Parts: sequence; C-alpha cells; structure tokens
Amino acid sequence: MSLIHRTPTSAGIGLRLPHIEEAVATQPSVGWLEIHPENFLVNPHASELLVALANHYPVSVHTVGPSVGSATGLDRRHLARVRALVDRVDPVLVSGHLAWSTHGAEYLNDLLPLPYDEETLTLVSEQLSQVQDELGRPFLLENPSSYVGFAGSTMTEVQFLKELVDRTGCRLLCDVSNVYVSAHNMGYDAHAYLDGLPADAIGELHLGGFTREEDEATPGSDVLIDTHATRVAEPAWNLYAYAVRRFGRRPTLIEWDNEIPDLSTLVEEARRANDVAARACEPEARRVAH
Repeated sequence: MSLIHRTPTSAGIGLRLPHIEEAVATQPSVGWLEIHPENFLVNPHASELLVALANHYPVSVHTVGPSVGSATGLDRRHLARVRALVDRVDPVLVSGHLAWSTHGAEYLNDLLPLPYDEETLTLVSEQLSQVQDELGRPFLLENPSSYVGFAGSTMTEVQFLKELVDRTGCRLLCDVSNVYVSAHNMGYDAHAYLDGLPADAIGELHLGGFTREEDEATPGSDVLIDTHATRVAEPAWNLYAYAVRRFGRRPTLIEWDNEIPDLSTLVEEARRANDVAARACEPEARRVAH
C-alpha cells in the first residue's frame, strides 16, 4: 500500500465541484480529500480530475444516497454505480448517514430521522450489512443532526449506534458539529454523548458550520440548523478538542456545502483543525514523555 493510501490523522477538506480544477492545478496543502460520489457519477470530466487527485491525496467517499434507514429497501443500481467509482478511486474510507432519504423510487433531498427501537435496529442492521457487502469494504455511519425525536424510541442514539457496530462490524463517523447541534436542539449533554460512543469504532470526525434560527414553536428560543454554510463555530471547536482527547487523533473533515467560499478558506479551517487537535493532545504527550 502506498503512503498516499494510508488513512491520515490530519485534517482534510470536502472537495466540491467548484474547486476541483483549482485543486488539480494548485494541490492545496491538506491531508486528504472527501467527495460525495453522487457529484461524480454522471460527470465524466470531474471523475477524471478526481482520479488525478487520487494519485496525490488519500480520498474518502461520503455517500448521501444509500438510505440505510429506508423501509422500502436499498437502491442497488445506485450502490453498483458507487461501487464502480470506489473501485476506480480506491478510497481510504467510505461513509454515509444514519437516516432515510428514499421511498421506493423517490429520492428526497433530505436526511430524515429514524425512531430508535428494535424494529428500526433490525432493518438498519440488515441494510447496512448489505451496503458493506455491495461496496466490498467497511462502512462508516455518521450520527445525524437532530431537530425532533420520536416518542416511541426505546433506546438512545448512542445505544443505537453501539448496537449497529456490534451487529454489523461497521465503524462510526462522529460528526462533532452534529453532536453540538443535536445536544442544543434536543437538550442533552454533548460531552456525555461523546463519552458514550465506543472509541475504538470511531474512524473519522467531521466539522461543519451551523446557522442559528428562531424556534417558531417556542418563541424566545432558538434552534441550530446544520447548514454547512459558515465557518466552524467556537463551541464546536471546543467540543472537537474534547473529542480528540476522548478518541485520539482521527482524520477530520471540514465540511462546507452551501455558500461555498474560496478554496483557501477551507484550507485555513483545516489548518485550524490540525492546530486544535495538536493542542488537545499536548497534555497526553507531556504525560507519556514524563
């Protein structure tokens, strides 16, 4: 295995189509690149540029289409197309969301929540195992950003995720910003959430910007929306430092999908992630040295 295909521990950026030609030309100083395969499946030119970049950077594939929580089954044609791209790029990681976004042949432009109960756990476990079989490699499952919960849930999100790891052998993508957003919206302790996750299952971390909006259902309060349209907020950086101390250094992605800035801004945010992670690890490094 070449050096560029080893899983990095530094920060990377989400490679979006507006930046791909500049990235090929300038080869920005970041540890790795993550792509949404759905942006490349019907874009041959972008796919060729991606293959060129894969010769210089580790690449991670972050899917938005498999819909492991769908009650109407997986779209195997879509999975086959993703598999073809995965085989071509040979990514270091492949990941997706704990959510549902399809109903039959209809694709919904959202990642919708699931009730956390045994019936859902059985469904998601079976379909997650099928995704891993179809793609021929482990799949990292990302915790959602939450705005509502289900009264019928019989387990917490952390318990649900741990059960999925145990039943399917999948790993977890811990979106730290999603943890912060969900903890604010749902009224739980973000640090306790991170403490409850199985550290050895965490394969990747995400950071993205959120937007604060007035909560129309509760006048005078606000809700955080995971928009990926701004810089990472200071409280999320603080929570990220806690996550690094909890899990150790993990490949960390800067996500920015809306109101996309200059490529240099993404590179700057990735550098900050590296700096925050390095400082978070300093006490442990001093302890080991002593």
